[in-house]
Amino acid sequence: MSRNAEPAFWNNARHLIRYGGTFEPLIIERAQGSFVYDADGRAILDFTSGQMSSLLGHGHPEVAAVVAEHAHRLDHLFSGMLSRPVVDLATRLVEATPAGLDRVMLLSTGAESNEAAIKMAKLYTGKFEVVSFAQSWHGMTGGAASATYSAGRKGYGPSAVGSFAIPAPYPYRPRFERNGQFDWQAELDYAFDLIDRQSSGNLAAFIAEPILSSGGLIDLPLGYLAALKAKCVERSMLLILDEAQTGVGRTGMMLACERDGVVPDILTLSKTLGAGLPLAAVLTSAAIEEACHDRGFLFYTTHVSDPLPAAVGLKVLEVVQRDRLIERARIAGQRLELGLRALQETSDCIGDVRGRGLLLGIEIVKSRASKQAAPDLGTAITRECMRLGLSMNIVQLPGMGGVFRIAPPLTVSDEEIDLGLALLRLAIEKVV
Repeated sequence: MSRNAEPAFWNNARHLIRYGGTFEPLIIERAQGSFVYDADGRAILDFTSGQMSSLLGHGHPEVAAVVAEHAHRLDHLFSGMLSRPVVDLATRLVEATPAGLDRVMLLSTGAESNEAAIKMAKLYTGKFEVVSFAQSWHGMTGGAASATYSAGRKGYGPSAVGSFAIPAPYPYRPRFERNGQFDWQAELDYAFDLIDRQSSGNLAAFIAEPILSSGGLIDLPLGYLAALKAKCVERSMLLILDEAQTGVGRTGMMLACERDGVVPDILTLSKTLGAGLPLAAVLTSAAIEEACHDRGFLFYTTHVSDPLPAAVGLKVLEVVQRDRLIERARIAGQRLELGLRALQETSDCIGDVRGRGLLLGIEIVKSRASKQAAPDLGTAITRECMRLGLSMNIVQLPGMGGVFRIAPPLTVSDEEIDLGLALLRLAIEKVV
């Protein structure tokens, strides 16, 4: 009998609080590179980089060495003390991001960084209303949760006063069309007309992901982000961009917003910056930081400016630049996308292939002609993939089919991409 099936495992698992979805019925003992290994030593290709975070793959030796060194020498400090890794990482982030993002705060999670960004926007503008997309995910804490609309809103009482949402532009299922083409500008204009009618005149910020990952891998059309920035400027709102999953090279650019030539007022980074370890950052302009400081900005946490994760972030940026992993994301992403489009040609259940670089999605439907959602089919394919040794993450939201989020590490090999495509093809064939 597999050790994963032993009653003792399930007996121990009963002590865990279930925090969303269901647990895989196995125990992962170790992880290396693009694979995780269960208690029987079975290799499972990790096509989502853990929680979309392990940018350099699992167990990267240089990251492990940094962790070991700082665990011995300098791990944690009183939050009012600074260390060399913190100062150096702040400098390196300013150098690596667009001009105008001059000040940095280092935290632990994406929710924390978005929480800090929202508080900063409210303090700077003197207003309190925050807008985001109806398919957004920005975190599960306070203000971040109030700006999250893809899940987690029912049963917890009122969200923060002044929380608004607009529809995300969705080219595969367009709501506004002109001459048979998706008219995202008309949709955006209409959405902000509704926001203006509901606002009390206190619009502080819009928080957005350049690619809505948990919302179903919805990539903002080219030009949309610039138009959104213009809407914010017209209303004296700040634009916060959450690049938790798109930052640090994953889309084939350092930041996804660089494609559009848009610099946000506040940028948040997390997942990819720590490459699997808890590290997040908030970046903003000197003018915004100085105004907030003068007004008493407070975001004091136990692990703000911790040296160990900052040292990891420095190493991640070093490896990404030295090993030309941003270029690798473009090249490997093209290979993966071509493979997915070839699979789409022979699989009528793949309605759409979308995304950028090594952050891609495929939407599972009953048929391409109908575009009908097929949640049971998506779930069955997910299970078959895991049985075959491929870890896939599927998003299932009302109004869309199941969407697989595919985000292997930037260090993924061509052979591993081909293996993932072959296993996905086999799983679809077996299920369909």
